[in-house]
Amino acid sequence: MCVKKMLLGLCLAVFITPIFAVETFKVCADPLNPPYSTKQKDGFENKIAELFAKELGQKVEYTWFAQRIGFIRNTLTAPVNDRDVDSDQFKCDIVMGVPEGYDVALTTVPYYKSSYVLLIAKGRGWDDIKEADQLSELPLQRQEALKIAMFDRGPGTTWLQQNGLLEQGIPYQSMSGDGENNTAMEMARDFKAKKIDMVILWGPMAAYVMAQSPKNSYSLIPMKSSPSLRFDFAMAMGVRKGDKVRKAQLDQLITSQANKIQSIISSYNIPLLPLTKN
Repeated sequence: MCVKKMLLGLCLAVFITPIFAVETFKVCADPLNPPYSTKQKDGFENKIAELFAKELGQKVEYTWFAQRIGFIRNTLTAPVNDRDVDSDQFKCDIVMGVPEGYDVALTTVPYYKSSYVLLIAKGRGWDDIKEADQLSELPLQRQEALKIAMFDRGPGTTWLQQNGLLEQGIPYQSMSGDGENNTAMEMARDFKAKKIDMVILWGPMAAYVMAQSPKNSYSLIPMKSSPSLRFDFAMAMGVRKGDKVRKAQLDQLITSQANKIQSIISSYNIPLLPLTKN
């Protein structure tokens, strides 16, 4: 009987161990950051994480934390046990979207490139604007009527300053600390309330704002980079510095799954630029 029990135990171990030994694709993500990631897992970064996990035969596991100052420190480089600072076990392993060359992480090859755009609500007296430079050439009376969102940081604010339009800017925080709205959600809400008529916004966020209103509610004008001010950026994934094995694995997946990644991102109508090798 004991032998049978021992054999039964061994049999259970054989069948149960693989279930619990399934590796996880551990993602660090913001639970309220459309169109990138949400707790409902309907952001494009969620979809790409699912794609990669499936390819690896893994399951996605999230560590949720608001995307603000301290995000990397509280997720990617945070030990599972906060008291064990020397641990080699971390809360999560991958940040699905960081700028290429991000200095606080080891970054993969880029998997998409977008640009800041000038997003203008139609039917509010600005339908004649076809290029951003036209704003600085408007008669003073029209300039004074501008209601353009302006963030505390970013190239949009620098552009407004360079073009003498700071006084027309309506100030916003890049990281609002609002537990119910991220920046894109806040822009969509304030556009509808007519608090603002236009904003210079990062491409994926602009795509989200446009998706919250009927089709053709906005004009989208790509901002043009110059030697003194850059608006286009390539985006990659981030892992811990020194985690070269995981980076190589992600690089391979980004290359092999390029068409599927492109299809996912395109389904969110994000303005994309060609990826070019440095």
